[in-house]
Amino acid sequence: MSESSAERRQAMLEHVRAHGYAGAGELAREFCVDGSTVRRDLAQLERAGLVRRTRGGVLPADPAEAVDTPYDVRRSQRSEAKRALGEAAAELVEDGQSLIIDNGSTMYHVAAALRQRQRLTVITNDLMVALCLSGHPTHQLHVTGGVMLDTVYTLVGPGAVASLRGLHVDWAFLGAEGVHPRAGVTNVNVVEIAVKQAMIEAAERVVVVADSSKLGRRSLAPVCELSAVSALFTDDGLPEEERAAYGAALRCVPTVGGGRR
Repeated sequence: MSESSAERRQAMLEHVRAHGYAGAGELAREFCVDGSTVRRDLAQLERAGLVRRTRGGVLPADPAEAVDTPYDVRRSQRSEAKRALGEAAAELVEDGQSLIIDNGSTMYHVAAALRQRQRLTVITNDLMVALCLSGHPTHQLHVTGGVMLDTVYTLVGPGAVASLRGLHVDWAFLGAEGVHPRAGVTNVNVVEIAVKQAMIEAAERVVVVADSSKLGRRSLAPVCELSAVSALFTDDGLPEEERAAYGAALRCVPTVGGGRR
């Protein structure tokens, strides 16, 4: 590998880390190279374990906590706590209401609980959530546009944001990688932030559902302040002495096994 190629790949890596996501066309324009050169550079960075390619672009792959955990891994983590949280959060919703459901394995459990409701209008950017709710005899299901993040079955990008713009719903249910009393709701994947913020903008009330391992953490990118959240559901693994800092929105749900380890 020549010195110029090494320098270009290092600069590409720094660009991706700084922006959280970069499209292949964007990188070609930024570094004045053709598409085949970008593909070779990204393949080299991927083999080195430094980036994770998605359809049409690339995400940073280090440090480990700065990228999304694959869905099949998430689904198996703290599943009992997530099921209890999903059931508790779904109790807020009445038959005939409208709602947006964010992506993530915890949101899947919210969706599963909502199969007990009738005549809901549901918008989601999560293909697994959509699959969970598909075929319900009375629900009306809408899936956003966007580009799929391969390992988490999430639709993101301008198409997803455009699908949400101008909507008005009763509820938005959001997941989070971090919830902190001062930093608010945060997320590891920068490319998801605009979609989450569009969901918040569209909703009358915002509900964040996150197991207690996420509370007290600050992740990479801010989503919203806690003042924007109507209800924050977590499990009873959150220590008693830490609960007051989250205010009146906090709801601790009894679970089997708790959420923190």
